[in-house]
Amino acid sequence: MKTIHKFRLESGKEPTVLHLKDGYRVVRCEYIVPHKAVYLWVEQPLNVETPTVVSQFRVAMSGEPVPDHYEYLDTALDPFGPEAFHVFAVPEAENLRFNPAANQESNRQANQSAWTSSAMS
Repeated sequence: MKTIHKFRLESGKEPTVLHLKDGYRVVRCEYIVPHKAVYLWVEQPLNVETPTVVSQFRVAMSGEPVPDHYEYLDTALDPFGPEAFHVFAVPEAENLRFNPAANQESNRQANQSAWTSSAMS
């Protein structure tokens, strides 16, 4: 089974960090006027055994530069103003650079895995 969840993305230079199920798929992006924010709808598996991944998304205004390797996903338009908000996925390699907590967690898991395999030897 799968479901779709809605997530608010923050505007600005720093990406928004989301903890999503592995195999997720972005299905929609929209600017919600009453909240004055961009939202992302993501389809995710419901299986509790599916691992969680750290993903990051960056909202950029028209004309605002983003690195070449960011992946364009969608554009959300303000229906009552001239604004356009472009949503990009931050590549996985950069997720750890922007998210030190995720980097610490991956190091902890790697250390635990190494300890378990050496203890079993």
